[in-house]
Amino acid sequence: MKMIEILRQHIVNRLGKDIQNLDTVLGHFKSIEIDRNQFLLEQGQVCKQVYFIAKGCLQVFTYDNEMNETTRDIVIEDNWCSELLSFGSGQPAAENIRTVESCQLLAIDKQGFQTMMLTVPQFDKVYKQILEASYANSVYRINTFVALSALDRIKWLMEKRPQLMTRVSSRLIASYLGINKDVFSRLKAKL
Repeated sequence: MKMIEILRQHIVNRLGKDIQNLDTVLGHFKSIEIDRNQFLLEQGQVCKQVYFIAKGCLQVFTYDNEMNETTRDIVIEDNWCSELLSFGSGQPAAENIRTVESCQLLAIDKQGFQTMMLTVPQFDKVYKQILEASYANSVYRINTFVALSALDRIKWLMEKRPQLMTRVSSRLIASYLGINKDVFSRLKAKL
């Protein structure tokens, strides 16, 4: 299936089939095919696009003072990804976005995004879903991970996002869970 058709289906699934101007909106998206381990955004740059993932996996992360990665999210197909604070404000990004796998993405810039919001008022619902999901995921992870042991974090991931256990590296999962990679490997072996 073509990338644009995957996005069309994603929007229809959320808003229904009766969407005026959908083809006009889809015309604002640019197809991007990019290899694994490539940066879409680096800290300090202004985020100029929102990405829909048709195929692949992205990592959203920051570096600490010693250049260790702290992963905020791992985003897979049929989801959106951006550094929304930078995208909305035009200020430098505090996060990096990198491909974990080769990806097929559809990108829309700020002007196209604003046009889409005006042209298809129902898309406001999708945008709110994106914001709510991102916020809920972040808050849930922060609140849950503070209270959970390292082993319980691994169990949480196995229950809530099991596809990541076989899809991405142990190093990346450890970063996402806030666990040392050696501790992660040792605890994973016990399960």
